[in-house]
Order: sequence, then C-alpha cells, then structure tokens
Amino acid sequence: MTARQISIGLLWHSDRSGNLGVGALTVGNIAIVREVAAELDIIPNFVIMGFNDNNRPYIEEADIRFAPLGLSSAARFAGQVGSMDCILDIGGGDSFTDIYPFKRYAWIVASKLIAIGRRVPLVFAPQTIGPFLGEAAAKRSLNQLARWSMRRARAVVVRDMRSAETVRALVPGLDPVYAVDVAFALTWTAPLPSVGAPRIGINVSGLLWHGGHTGKGEFKLGYDYRALMTGLIETLVARGDVTVELICHVNGEPGSNEDDGAVADALAAQYPSLIRVPDFASPSAAKSHIAGLDALVAARMHACIAAFSSGVPVVPVSYSRKFEGLFGSLGYDRLVPFTGMGTDAALAFILAALDQRAILATEITAGLTRVEARLDAYRDVLRTLFRSLGKG
Repeated sequence: MTARQISIGLLWHSDRSGNLGVGALTVGNIAIVREVAAELDIIPNFVIMGFNDNNRPYIEEADIRFAPLGLSSAARFAGQVGSMDCILDIGGGDSFTDIYPFKRYAWIVASKLIAIGRRVPLVFAPQTIGPFLGEAAAKRSLNQLARWSMRRARAVVVRDMRSAETVRALVPGLDPVYAVDVAFALTWTAPLPSVGAPRIGINVSGLLWHGGHTGKGEFKLGYDYRALMTGLIETLVARGDVTVELICHVNGEPGSNEDDGAVADALAAQYPSLIRVPDFASPSAAKSHIAGLDALVAARMHACIAAFSSGVPVVPVSYSRKFEGLFGSLGYDRLVPFTGMGTDAALAFILAALDQRAILATEITAGLTRVEARLDAYRDVLRTLFRSLGKG
C-alpha cells in the first residue's frame, strides 16, 4: 500500500529567522510531526509560512519549502493556505496576544480567519496565548475575532497552564490541550566534558537592553535590566573563579533593538576577560554549545529551554508571563520574575542560584519527567488531525 502524502502549512514558523527561538520552534515542530507521520505511514510535505529574513535556512531538506508570508495581499495568502491539507499555526511562539503592536496582532488574527474561511483544518500548535488586555475599540473587535478563531480550530494547544486558563476565560466551554514548548524536541550534539573553571553563560537580550521594542520600557520590569546584567558580569569577573561566556540567541539587523550581538560586542570590549561566543548558525548549534556550559543566565526563553532540556542549570530572567507559565508548569521556580523583584534582590537571587548549580540540576531532572507526557498530548492532537484528513 502506497503511503499517503499530505501538505502541511507551518504558519508563523521560520527556518531562517535570526531569532533562533523561532527557529527552535520550527525545527522541533517538524521533528514531532515527522515522528507522528511515520507512525501513521504518512509522508509529510512542509510549507513554512513566515517572514523572509534573507538569511540562509538552517533546514535544507527536499520535503520542506519556504513560502514568504504574502501579507501585502490577502488573496495571495489565501491561495497559499488553500493549497494545504492542514495548517499548524504556532503564532511565532507568543504572538497571539494584543500586547504587541496593532498591525502585528491584526495579521496574526487575520491569518487564522483566512485558513478557517478556506476550510483548511487549523490547529494552534503549542504556544503562549494572551494576555488580552486591549481597551481600544479596535483591539476589542480583534479579540472577538480571536475568540471566534479558537472556537473553529480543530484544536488549541498551549504550552503552559496560564495560557490554558486564559483560553478558558476567553472562550467558555473550550478546553485547550495542555502541552509544552516544541523546542524541547530540538536535537543537539552532546559536547565534550568541560575542563578547568566552571563555564557560566550569560545571554544578554538586546531587546531588554534597549528598553523593549519601543525603547520606552513597555515591559514594565521590576528590575533595571542593564544594571542587573552589568552587576552580574562585574561580580563574576571580580570573583575570578569562573569563565564567563556571552551567548547570543537573536541575531537582529545591525542597529536593531532585537540584536543580542551588538550588545555582546560592546560588553566584551568593556570587559576583556569575557568570552564572546560567535553567533550560531542554527538553533541546534546554539543548543549544542549551551549543553556544554556549567550554568546559563538568560532572558531569551528558548536559550533557557536549550539549557533546561539538556540538563544545564539555568536562571531565566523573565520579561513576560510566558516564562513563569512555562517553567512554573515544569515545577521550576529558579527564575527572576518580571515584576516583584528589584535589581539588588534579582542579582542576589541569580548569584545564589549559580552557587547551587547541583541542586538546580536535580530540579531540572525532575522537571524533565513532565516534558514527554506533555509532548504526547500534542502528538495525540496530530494523530487525530492526520487520520481525519481526506475524510470529508
């Protein structure tokens, strides 16, 4: 019997984004889909629908095609979507919320409405959903459409309990599937054992360093991010008993608020003992390096996931509830919350955690026991979806 082929649209994914977190979601999701498809004797063909970042793709396989989002033309996008057997929409991980600029949120919602309108089965792949706080009339209208899209999706899968609670409050009667971030399925190459002084990685987020997307501190953090990172670096350098590596996880356009690299370059020039790790070519390359560290402090969530999933003690520095939601759902509370902790307290918290690396590693091992069961919940959604295709 010939294996059945299906076309899968991966909406709001990317195989070439400078944001390696979006790349990790894409690579991890493809790995999970391949696994389920093979189990069902299905041959998947992937169409990645994302923004064209003009970077070299980190996945180059015959069954994967990239289709730049035709957001300038709804008709063009509808044509792309209509040729798919199903759509897995990951929303860029955390973009299904009205806290982002209006135009971005409008397209996130509209893309779902178009897929539903074309009668293409739509699944919300594991992601953060919400918060929805908009009070302006336009955002209230979009939030109504967001509710409508969730009601008509084949499944809504979230990666943390707080998102599940948001969905239930927004759409009474809808019970989302509680899974986990698909980046936990990202593969990596096991590193050689490290020798010498412990290697502490610090991921300094360009986004937070520059005060957010607008530069005006829209995240309303409880701590001063620049002062926190500078204080951490100066303390570790002064101690002299560790090697400090600067880890970049978002390679943005030069001059962009998003770019981690420019901040790392400036810090390496200011503190010559720091090791500025070269930019990574792919999400798996980043994870392979992070897996060799003795600990990581990071404000990029997928750098934190790379550490956690490879057993490396990690202290996430949160800037939104997606951190508390994800790591809290894994029973891991060794993070700096985005509110409620001042700069001095946050620095003391991080330093204490770094001195308790063995305890953190044990807590991570316990947390990882929950991951496979959560991924299985998403696999079950895919099994149901793929079996239904072609049945009318």
